[in-house]
Amino acid sequence: MATSPTVLAGASASSPVPSAPALPPAAAKFPVVPLLLAVVAGVVIAALSVGGLAYYLARTGRLPIQQGGAAQKPAAVLPVGTHAMVLEPLLVNLADASGSSYLRVALTLRVRDTTEGKDSKAKDEKSKGADEDVAAVRDTVLTVLGRQTADGLLAADGKEHLKAALKTALAEHNADLKVADVFFTDFLVQR
Repeated sequence: MATSPTVLAGASASSPVPSAPALPPAAAKFPVVPLLLAVVAGVVIAALSVGGLAYYLARTGRLPIQQGGAAQKPAAVLPVGTHAMVLEPLLVNLADASGSSYLRVALTLRVRDTTEGKDSKAKDEKSKGADEDVAAVRDTVLTVLGRQTADGLLAADGKEHLKAALKTALAEHNADLKVADVFFTDFLVQR
């Protein structure tokens, strides 16, 4: 009993076979969500790369950029009309009862200029008088420091009181020298 192809084709068509819902051919082939995630990740990586490169070039000075108004003003260590007087480190015995405490300190003074003219004679006279000024300042500073105690210097506001005492003493003993500020560049108290 041979079966004819028409019978088989008709038999299969009449048998119930579950059919899947029909999807459009384009939606079944194209994954949208993974492609969208890949595009977003690519944009983020590209933006971070460009931003990192711009930051690196700006920090190294290879990228000329305009800076804000406050940043354009050059940072000046000394205001106009002042100069720095750097004193070599001083070693002073402190006025403690034990007599074994000492202070090692290095100072820089911001001094206002007294002459406005920039003559070469004024500069020569200033350089000749600078050694005398430094000696007078060192003497005054040593006198003030010798009266201090270790506990007073190590207190929370000890350095501020010492700065005020130094300014007052320098104003009294060195009237020609106008000290605007006192900076401690080294400060060590040994008990």
